[in-house]
Amino acid sequence: MNIRRLLLPAAVASAAALLFTGCVNNSASEGGSAESDAPTTSITADDAAVALLPAEVKDSGVLRIGTDAEYPPNEYKDDAGNPTGWGVELAEAVSAKLGLEPEWEILSFDSIIPRIQESALDMGSSSFTDTVERQASVDFVDFLNAGSLWAAPAGSDITPDTACGKTVAVQAGTIQHTDELPARNQACLDAGEPAIEILPFDGQPEVTTAVVNGKADAFSADLPVTGDAVSKLDGQLETVGEMFDAAPYGFATQKGSDMTKAVQAALQSLIDDGTYLEILTAAGIESGAVDEAVINGATN
Repeated sequence: MNIRRLLLPAAVASAAALLFTGCVNNSASEGGSAESDAPTTSITADDAAVALLPAEVKDSGVLRIGTDAEYPPNEYKDDAGNPTGWGVELAEAVSAKLGLEPEWEILSFDSIIPRIQESALDMGSSSFTDTVERQASVDFVDFLNAGSLWAAPAGSDITPDTACGKTVAVQAGTIQHTDELPARNQACLDAGEPAIEILPFDGQPEVTTAVVNGKADAFSADLPVTGDAVSKLDGQLETVGEMFDAAPYGFATQKGSDMTKAVQAALQSLIDDGTYLEILTAAGIESGAVDEAVINGATN
């Protein structure tokens, strides 16, 4: 994996109540446009990116985007139930560069990639970590360097390396759920230590609440998400340990498709004209910015 700049914890403005309010509907919702301070309305379509679009997508005039909307501050629901967050803002900027209207579908995290595979969605924007394993199912257009970070109640002595016998909450289907925690648990068992109880939830708000309420000893999430949760809870939580497993976020698209090339060109156009960095800077995560839109940049 290439050396990447590390992403610094930052809080992104969002309604604090959302932190404890799990989305009650993980099924598809009507498409909606997120509330956003990003300048997506003034973005001019990029002719080169538009030319790469599959004909059926270009003719439809819409970009069908799937998101989980349970992962603040990246993607979550606004008061009207529409997806919002900096990840949504960036996806809508990509849509604008493609000359398309974004049409959002809110789904459970693990159902987004299958719907891309069956051509029911054009793109997934849900804080996907680009991994070689996932690249077997979809392509990724990478847009951010991120990693994982744990949080626990303030004053706790738990760390990622001392979690044997503890309960750790996580959002279901994330890289922390499918890869990190199972590996840590196996290491505990191999060392003759008690197992880690992995406690998955559908959404990050429920994950955070489980730790605050004492149902879990800690949680593991992507760094921007952990930093956001800690900053909002006024000393109730603190980060523990250091960021680890730095890896790229990517927009998911159908494997080997023209859609992948079009999204790559649109993202590169946003990088070149400064809109991309403007969105990340407004969210406080500009230290994770990339200089080039790369397809399938993950190597492990």
